[in-house]
Amino acid sequence: MNKLGRTLLVVLVLAVCGMLLYPTVKWYCFVPQDVKNLAAGSNENIRDWARGQASREIATLRGMLQSNRNQAVPEDLGYLIGYAEDARKDNGIDKPESWDIYALLSSFRSEDELFSVIESYYRDRIMEAKRLSGNVLQLGLDLRGGMSVVLEADTAGFEAQHGYVPSGNELAGLLADDIEILTSRIDQFGVTEPDIRQQGADQILIEVPGEVDPERVDSFLMSRGSLTFHLVDQELTNRVNRAYMGNRAAAFRPDGSIIVPDYIPEGRELLGYYTEDEYGIDELREFVVIYSDVALDGTHLESARMERNPQNNQPVVNFRLDSEGGEIFYDLTSRHVGEQLSVVMDGKVKSVAVINSAISQDVQLSGSFTEDEARSLAVALRTSSLPIDLTVVSQQGVGASLGSDAVTVALRAILFGLMLIVLFMVIYYGPAGFIADFALIMNFYMMIAVLSALHFTLTLASVAGLVLTLGMAIDANVIIYERMKEELAGGKSPYDTVKLGFGRAFWTIMDSNVTTIIAAVVLSVLGSSTVKGFANTLAVGIFCSLFTSLFVSHLLFDFFVKEESFKGVRLSWRRRI
Repeated sequence: MNKLGRTLLVVLVLAVCGMLLYPTVKWYCFVPQDVKNLAAGSNENIRDWARGQASREIATLRGMLQSNRNQAVPEDLGYLIGYAEDARKDNGIDKPESWDIYALLSSFRSEDELFSVIESYYRDRIMEAKRLSGNVLQLGLDLRGGMSVVLEADTAGFEAQHGYVPSGNELAGLLADDIEILTSRIDQFGVTEPDIRQQGADQILIEVPGEVDPERVDSFLMSRGSLTFHLVDQELTNRVNRAYMGNRAAAFRPDGSIIVPDYIPEGRELLGYYTEDEYGIDELREFVVIYSDVALDGTHLESARMERNPQNNQPVVNFRLDSEGGEIFYDLTSRHVGEQLSVVMDGKVKSVAVINSAISQDVQLSGSFTEDEARSLAVALRTSSLPIDLTVVSQQGVGASLGSDAVTVALRAILFGLMLIVLFMVIYYGPAGFIADFALIMNFYMMIAVLSALHFTLTLASVAGLVLTLGMAIDANVIIYERMKEELAGGKSPYDTVKLGFGRAFWTIMDSNVTTIIAAVVLSVLGSSTVKGFANTLAVGIFCSLFTSLFVSHLLFDFFVKEESFKGVRLSWRRRI
């Protein structure tokens, strides 16, 4: 490859690395801290916050309309003008000469439409930040604080209940179901999204980042959930929906909770009926008024799964009750044929079905389910209990101050190590040291970009691997430069000195790095999570250092040392090549 082609390749690599690194730089440097805090919460918390914002802003707009309908739209509500223009275009209404409060509000067909616009604006903003946070270089618990919990499968309790010990494959399946159930509880308990994964043959590792309440985490891990069945008051349900569904701004308080009308009597409860929206979180479908008395408790539920109705191939949810629950359910359904029955999970209605006939142990819920909704409902029903019980083996917390100190120490280690290496190369190799330093900085830049693209979690062990890689990267340049000195001492020309120096050092560098890569792969496969972080960082760094030391450095020398010229670059402050 000629010099122009190599130059374009280096520029392309720099540009691609910049694109890979952009999300991380944007997240850590340009996203406000309050947005980061909101994005760290659960999807349900984000939805409730957005609804609260919508309720407050609609109340503000309503008050401004009553005081002076011709006043200008405030700057903090100026984002609504764009939505109002789109609404007028869709409705065939001309754009006003100037935007005042009346013109803004009259652009929307109803207050409920305006509520949806404001809610979507705020929720999309935080959800975009949440998606961005998942595509950046992450900080491990030892750097940002949090809690680490190791849970172990209670095989003895499973044997006492079922009469046998689960085999390896069956145990892995049970733990996978446990992980699915624990993950499904994230939004219900409002816990910042944890990392939940299997560790070893019979353990589950859970890492909850940020400042957490240990008691709240315990409830998230060990709670059996709240699953109940309630009869529906259809008359009051219809009345509430007529009042609220067209004016959702009047249905919610600023904190996102539902306002219960005065005509809801004692012994009834007003809940929301939720299905998953395009964000994968619960979206209000309608309001349901239920009887407070529990018709059937979820502890009688033995299993639940998503299947398809053989008659129309529509998704349905089949669940089975124990013998006691079957008797209770049969008595209930016998006395209330034609009425509606709701499934309530942690204060939210998950399904409403009409009782067509008396039902015993095997129950089928059908309706206008999508496959994802049916699967989610089956998971929700199963969260009342875990397939195999778990016991806490260890629970460790890292305080926010300790995490902040660790970040400071890690950054200092990287910067001081980099500065010392850069300084040494300039002092010992003179102007040629600047070429090695440029290659080293590019190596560091490429490493961070690749780790960011892989959504890598940076721990203190990873930082150690990063610093070690920087030292090994400069070691390749040292080998090349020492070979150049040998060739120069043999009387070679500047051009031949560079060519032979890189050529004869090539296999030495490759041999040392290949053996290191083999060790890194073994550590990554067989090591613990901490060792894997070190090994993965080391492996990425080696590939980047091979490119920068053998390719980029050679290209830079070629710009200064040419075959037809006797000009060269100083290999030290006393010797020129």
